[in-house]
Amino acid sequence: MIKVPLALAVGQAINAGRLRWDTEVTVDARNETLNDAPSPIAAGYRTTVEELVVYMLQRSDNVATNQLYDVLGRERATADVHALGFRRTFFRRKLSGALPRIDDPEMTGINAFPAAEAAAVFEAIAGDRVPEAAALRRVLATSWWDVKLSRGLESGDRFAHKTGDTDEVSHDGGILTLSDSSRWVVVVYTELPSSEENDARFGAFMRMLRPHLRRTRPDDTTPPGVEG
Repeated sequence: MIKVPLALAVGQAINAGRLRWDTEVTVDARNETLNDAPSPIAAGYRTTVEELVVYMLQRSDNVATNQLYDVLGRERATADVHALGFRRTFFRRKLSGALPRIDDPEMTGINAFPAAEAAAVFEAIAGDRVPEAAALRRVLATSWWDVKLSRGLESGDRFAHKTGDTDEVSHDGGILTLSDSSRWVVVVYTELPSSEENDARFGAFMRMLRPHLRRTRPDDTTPPGVEG
């Protein structure tokens, strides 16, 4: 899930004039690690900031993420998301798709992006309250990994979201738009390892949740977000 606020930091850098979507980048071999989806993002590949963000959010590409750590600078990226109000988010180490972890001499600890902050970030993206929000929504809507909460969606639902998986945790969250055009933020963090069985549990949760969203519109007294 840490990839979502990193995309916010890209938006901040573009808004400040430090980057452009078409800024060219060459992938550093030091950022290579295992990915779960096919990707051209490999050592020596010439790419752009836009392509890195697309692969990071759409396919959860770890190499693209690590390259963006270098492009942005983790301290600057952390400061940028803090300036947006997300002060519990920290970029402290690059990502490893398998053990042993990649060599990361600049590592300062464990990344942080708690569930409540994730819900706030998705709400800000939904409400155009962060730079490049529309671009981020478009990419989040193309996720390859519709295997968790997406299993419980109904016909006409649209879910712009990001999953997060390790051997120890499994998460999913994003912006859910119903057929009546109402929008909801749904974020579920668990301490369950990523597996087919646990992915099915996410779908079951969404199926139980959906009838309540039909009965309660976001403009009622109930807040327009559901956080698990």
